[in-house]
Amino acid sequence: MVQILAGEKGEGKTKKLLEMANNAVKSTNGCVVYIDDDSRHIYDLDHDVRFVEVAEFPLANYRELIGFIYGILSQNSDIEKIFIDGIFKIVAKLDSEDIIKLVAKLKAIGDKYNIDFVAAANTLPTDLPKEIADVLI
Repeated sequence: MVQILAGEKGEGKTKKLLEMANNAVKSTNGCVVYIDDDSRHIYDLDHDVRFVEVAEFPLANYRELIGFIYGILSQNSDIEKIFIDGIFKIVAKLDSEDIIKLVAKLKAIGDKYNIDFVAAANTLPTDLPKEIADVLI
């Protein structure tokens, strides 16, 4: 499953994502991962959530993000949920076609490995491609 929380800056997306991650770690048997572009929110997360800061690993495009996610999965086979905060900060070069491909690839990974992805994006839902409208929450 893939879900995207979209909205303008200051609408509470990160707060909601943190809440979702903290709730998920209490209700899943596997691991929960939280990917962020900086470490501001590390202390807002339950200590059982695996926090990954990508600032040390610059990702130029969606393919590199997918590779990064595969690297995380290769080290831990019991991940059930991955939360990605500020996905458009983590990967700055995403046009509409790339966003569609990224969502499709995340869905494929989710289906294959039984992982749920939830991402927050600083953009209005109406600015995202209509092809991914089914994943917007």
